[in-house]
Amino acid sequence: MRLASWNVNGLRARQSFFLRWLGERSPDVVALQELKLEDGHFPRAELEAAGYRAICHGQKSWNGVALVTREPAEPVQVGLPGQEALGARLLAARVGAFTVASVYVPNGKSVGHDDFARKLVWLDALAEWVAPRRDEPLVLGGDFNLCPTGLDSWNEERFRGRIFHTDAERERFARLQSLGLVDLFRARHPERQAFSWWDYRAGSFHRGQGLRIDFLLATSPLAARLREAEIDRDWRKKRDDLPPSDHAPVWIDLDGAA
Repeated sequence: MRLASWNVNGLRARQSFFLRWLGERSPDVVALQELKLEDGHFPRAELEAAGYRAICHGQKSWNGVALVTREPAEPVQVGLPGQEALGARLLAARVGAFTVASVYVPNGKSVGHDDFARKLVWLDALAEWVAPRRDEPLVLGGDFNLCPTGLDSWNEERFRGRIFHTDAERERFARLQSLGLVDLFRARHPERQAFSWWDYRAGSFHRGQGLRIDFLLATSPLAARLREAEIDRDWRKKRDDLPPSDHAPVWIDLDGAA
C-alpha cells in the first residue's frame, strides 16, 4: 500500500501535473496541502476518471487540504479543533482500518511575528488531537513548515534559531514523536540528508539548497509495516510545459492493504 503527501502550491495551476504523477506513481492515498481553492472548484470528475475519489476542506486563495483515495474515505475530522481561525489546515478520514490526516502547519513568517506564536499554539493543538489516538493506526501526512534537526536543512549553521529552525518548533515536533508518531522517512534513512522543499528563486533546487519540511508520520501499528519511504525529488522538476510545485511529493510503502 502506498501513501503520499504533497503540498501542491495551488491545485488549479498544478492539476495536470498532479494527474500525471498519479498515473505514474499509483498511490493508494494522497494527502494534499495548499490547495488554494474552495470545495466547489475541486477537480473531482477528473480524479474519478483517473480512478480516485476525494474529500476536500478547501479555502479560497489560501490553505486548503484534501485526501485523494482509491477506496472510500469517511471524514472523521474537518479542521483542527479550536484553530479554525487559521484556515483549512487539517482533514482526517477513515480509510479501511486506519485514519489518515492531511496537515498544513502555519508558516509562522518569522520568529518575531505574531504568526509565529500562533504557529506554536497550532502545533500544541495538533498534539492534543493526536494524543487520544496514539495507540490507533494513524498517519499524518503534510507540510509541517519546520526542520526537525540540522540534518533536514541545507545550512543549519546559517539558519539556526530562525524560522523553521527554532528550538520551540523542534520541541513541538519532538512532542508529536513522544506521542508515538514515527517520522517514516527518517526511520528508513537515519543519516541521509534529503529535502522536500526548495525556493523557486536563485536556482535553489539545482544548488541543493532545500529543507525537509514535508513528512509522513505514523503510529507504531503502521510504522511496523514500513517497507520503503522516499522523497520524489524528480517531481520537483518541470514536466514539458507543466509548472512544478516548490515541494516534492513524499511517499511510503507499507506491507499489506488498508
